[in-house]
Amino acid sequence: MKVKMILPALTEAESPLWRPIKYSLFPPLGLATLAAYLSPEDEIDLQDQHVETLLVDDVPDLVVIQVYITNAFRAYDIADQYRRKGCYVILGGLHVTSLPYEAMPHADSIFIGPGEDTFPRFLADFKNRMPQKIYTSTIRTLAGIPPIRRDLIKRHLYLVPNSIVVTRGCPHHCSFCYKDAFFEGGKTFYTQLVDDALAEIDRLPGRHLYFLDDHLLGNAKFAESLFEGMRGMNRVFQGASTVDAILRGNLIEKAADAGLRSLFVGFETFSPENLKQSNKKQNLEKDYAKAVNRLHSLGIMINGSFVFGLDEDDNDVFKRTVDWGVKHGITTSTYHILTPYPGTELYKNMEAGGRILTRDWDRYDTRHVVYKTMGLSAGALEEGYWWAYDAFYSWRNIVKSSLHHDSVKHIAKHFLYSGGWKKFEPLWNFIIKTGGLNAMLPLLESILSKVKTFNSGEREPNYPEVTKSEPLILN
Repeated sequence: MKVKMILPALTEAESPLWRPIKYSLFPPLGLATLAAYLSPEDEIDLQDQHVETLLVDDVPDLVVIQVYITNAFRAYDIADQYRRKGCYVILGGLHVTSLPYEAMPHADSIFIGPGEDTFPRFLADFKNRMPQKIYTSTIRTLAGIPPIRRDLIKRHLYLVPNSIVVTRGCPHHCSFCYKDAFFEGGKTFYTQLVDDALAEIDRLPGRHLYFLDDHLLGNAKFAESLFEGMRGMNRVFQGASTVDAILRGNLIEKAADAGLRSLFVGFETFSPENLKQSNKKQNLEKDYAKAVNRLHSLGIMINGSFVFGLDEDDNDVFKRTVDWGVKHGITTSTYHILTPYPGTELYKNMEAGGRILTRDWDRYDTRHVVYKTMGLSAGALEEGYWWAYDAFYSWRNIVKSSLHHDSVKHIAKHFLYSGGWKKFEPLWNFIIKTGGLNAMLPLLESILSKVKTFNSGEREPNYPEVTKSEPLILN
């Protein structure tokens, strides 16, 4: 059987603001995971439109398309083209799960929720010529899933080919997060068996790993066993966690011992009322500065995530957020305009309040205002969003933020990582066009090398004092 698996490009990936390096980081791991259920005799073509020209002149027996909100219209168009040629087309992913009846006219079968239990079921039905129109996930387990078909991934096209996911979902339920709709009807957070996760890591070449899990530290028992198993593997890795998990116990130290060198942290907002609106209880009454200092003392760089446009935000929120990130040595910041994704609690509340302005999914890219704002005008919100990026990544603030660190090596790492990510776009574009992106991995691994930590008998880092006027402790 000939099978075509497609990740269509997100709309923003072909806009004037297109950053090729941003969309050349990770391969389509979800599709490669599903491919493992296909027969070894099947002829599989996996294409990622972000890094290669999508060819649609073939006539495969089965077409599998992964749909996100800002590639939905493109995905539907591709699906329609293949269906007109008589191919059997299936659609799945976050957007299909959120709006199944929108996707259904463009597919022969649609998939709601994770595919580990439904895709094998579909394949059996398809071979028996009795496929169903809708497949809904009900069994939530990662036990016994086959190894990912990494042979289908074109490693040379990605900066971070060693992306990996060892859990599904998240133990928290933020109102703006897509994953609650995706995992509705079963477990919303579950993990691989530790031995299976370690075996997957062991199969990956090189040193660098990027855990794409929503919350790598979400199950403390699993994470502790995982990190214990990774000690001595000589890996350096990046991942994501919450402020709460960073401050609780000594799990973050165990992660650092195993090779954690960079962490995505969802700070989101400094306002307790905004946190309550977002149902982000895990951040309430948490000392952000203490979490930052703990990570820095372990030599871990921070990618801070912040959301603009929550109802308590005012015109000063952009400067306050940038200034705090610079003062506390945040290596990189990711800013978002609040976006009410279909299927989320936020979307339901805004729809009920008549606040949804458009259902043009191409604009749901966290760069555009798609709802009626409260404390800020739509224009001020979009202008402030772009100002925050320009201000945080100015050379002046990159240097100023770098100098926050006590270790000379950490200062250098911060400067190289932050500056390299945002200030050398023409160089990244040249490297991508000449096919040398994967050759940059040794440099990334070097930047992520261990920074000396401070034990009890050594001098502690000289962190700036926290004054009562700073919005650091949320209560």
